[in-house]
Amino acid sequence: MQTTFFRTYAVMLATRVLDVLLIAAAGVLAFWWRFDGDVLSIPLPYSVLILITSLSSAIFFPVLGVYHSWRARSLVAPVVRVLGGWSLVFSGVLIGLVLFKESETFSRLWMAQWWLLGGFGLALLRLAVYGLLRTVRARGMNRHQVVVVGDGALASQLIQRTESERWAGFDVVRVFGQHAERSVVSGHEIQPLNELFDYVSTHQIDEVWIAVPFDQSIQLKEVLEDLRFSTANVRFVPDLFGLFLINHGVSEIMDVPMIDLSASPMTGANRLVKGIEDRGLALLILLVISPLLLGIALGVKLSSKGPVLYKQKRHGWDGQPFTIYKFRSMKDGVDEEGEVPQAVKGDSRVTRFGAFLRRTSLDELPQFINVLQGRMSIVGPRPHAVEHNELYKSQIDGYMLRHKVKPGITGWAQINGWRGETDTLDKMQKRIEYDLFYIENWSLAFDIKIIFLTVFRGFVHKNAY
Repeated sequence: MQTTFFRTYAVMLATRVLDVLLIAAAGVLAFWWRFDGDVLSIPLPYSVLILITSLSSAIFFPVLGVYHSWRARSLVAPVVRVLGGWSLVFSGVLIGLVLFKESETFSRLWMAQWWLLGGFGLALLRLAVYGLLRTVRARGMNRHQVVVVGDGALASQLIQRTESERWAGFDVVRVFGQHAERSVVSGHEIQPLNELFDYVSTHQIDEVWIAVPFDQSIQLKEVLEDLRFSTANVRFVPDLFGLFLINHGVSEIMDVPMIDLSASPMTGANRLVKGIEDRGLALLILLVISPLLLGIALGVKLSSKGPVLYKQKRHGWDGQPFTIYKFRSMKDGVDEEGEVPQAVKGDSRVTRFGAFLRRTSLDELPQFINVLQGRMSIVGPRPHAVEHNELYKSQIDGYMLRHKVKPGITGWAQINGWRGETDTLDKMQKRIEYDLFYIENWSLAFDIKIIFLTVFRGFVHKNAY
């Protein structure tokens, strides 16, 4: 155990020293890049600034959490943390230069190149160390000893994941539980819970994972009481495997940590980015297609009696009702109040011109007005009629979670073929599955991908009628 500790400490210390050297080297390399000169004759002000910035990183990187444990985390975590820390330190240096009126002394291009080279070097170092540690742990070194408290399905899944992902560096050495009728969980013999304290006290245990379901959480208090003198990391594993989650994570409200079981991703900066994307693109698209809109409106008016636009109540963000706009594609007055049967192939209610609009999805174009109003997004789950929501919300688990974001003109389900008539429950379930995948994995890049794919395969589809 002591050997493992010293090896870990050596890697951590080496990483800190290399960070300082990399930042200094990046400054020197940027000088050569910018001025194509002799790096041995760097002016004194440049040398002093490189030294101050390098030492500042050594001081502030630990404070900014750059050297927190990477164990069992993806490569993204350490890279994002070190790039954020480097950017903050560099920004602090720039602010200091401005305050002391020294900013004109240095080349702005050199500063920019230094920042880029420094970030690249720091990220590359993380990649190398991350790969090294994963390899070392996979070969049985630098591993943490783990005790699991729990004897149910939750504990079993946790143990199986630990054993299948050996790169994380954890070894489950003992399992404790209170069910006498069970003797083994995932190949580990269950030990009596009252022996936990003695075992942890007499063995070098790094982690204790409490994996009990909600209905047994009363055990938590007695386990914590047993472990109050232990130096091991004690972690509680919430029983989330059996729950239907969307955008799960951890929030802090009034300084109280709370686990998000079901939450909208459209908060804070995400909401701002999504709003700019929607309104900016919607305004641009409406300006471009305005002649087409006028032509379609004239075609609807000449092809059948009734209004140009069809208006219907749909559920939007947070389940709030709103009025959706479409070009009318059916004969006027064919739907009775409270009944919204889905269109089927050869539907007699659909006009000839309306069939063309539905086949090409041109009837959906007025919904860009809904986007400008802030009631819809360009990308999101398609809004269903209020009556359809009432029908399916009790039949499909997680159905109403699709309202955690604004409904969209196009969506992940639609470009994957799940559009049009949902004449079976399985088809609707598949659509909801894709909708929830979109919400869980939302990003600006994902939206752009869906918009791009919609242009090529989202307008015309065999199920659009």
